[in-house]
Amino acid sequence: MIDTKGLHRIADAYRAAYVAHDPTLAPIATHVRFSENNVALPFPDGSWDSVAEEVGPALTLVDVVAGTIGIFTAIRMLDVPGFLAIRLRVTNGEIVEAEHILSTRRNLSGPPTPIGKIEDFRHDPGLLQPVEPAERMSRAALIGIANGYWSTLENNTGEIRDTAFSPDCVRFENGMAFPDVEKLFRLGRYRFNERVRDRDFVVVDEARGLVMSRAFIDHKGVLDNYTLTDGTEMKSIFREPHSWSVLELFKIKAGRITAVEATFIAVPYYMPSPWTPSQRWPG
Repeated sequence: MIDTKGLHRIADAYRAAYVAHDPTLAPIATHVRFSENNVALPFPDGSWDSVAEEVGPALTLVDVVAGTIGIFTAIRMLDVPGFLAIRLRVTNGEIVEAEHILSTRRNLSGPPTPIGKIEDFRHDPGLLQPVEPAERMSRAALIGIANGYWSTLENNTGEIRDTAFSPDCVRFENGMAFPDVEKLFRLGRYRFNERVRDRDFVVVDEARGLVMSRAFIDHKGVLDNYTLTDGTEMKSIFREPHSWSVLELFKIKAGRITAVEATFIAVPYYMPSPWTPSQRWPG
């Protein structure tokens, strides 16, 4: 088992190799499995060829139990900025899996969604802080709270389901800050979310109370008008079948989510991930 420092060294080596377009700079397995935006690619390909620079500090979390690494960063390709989330799996000191979700304005569609400026974005400083022993939670408990977030987001009626939030919790979506996380959930703001599926909890950092999760958020596009719990009338922004694909990071202390950071893209409705194959037809 590789320790925390060893996994961080591998994460740094991967980032350096990526920007240099040189896989030999990192311990990458000969037959590494690689995907970008849910497409299985030969390695190296995709943004491994097009990345020009990494912008700003990266946030890295590691899971010594699973041998996995999560990275949230920002890059530029020619003159195109983007937010990049990476999941790596390490076996016997080598990277055997590499998963990218790369969000640019091109990948944000139907409906148009804000995306922040990479030059201005900073990670929530609390994400990197260790959790005090009295507020620390077990691996299973951390995953349970993160899963409760997805359950609350799915078919959001105003009910908080198996999770909790600190009053100052802010969610960053592709570099844009959205405060009042619990308030919006209690209003039922996201009633148009039909499903949050293929949930997986891919990196768990117990010392810092961090969970990185993969999920898809589906919108059937059949909901037209709906009413918030405070009586406000709303019109759904999803007018046709649509899905989000997301790698999302949760900071959890003493049973409460205190910060969220997400990198997500629009994908065809009900699109699967190559990492979570599922049977779509009976028989």
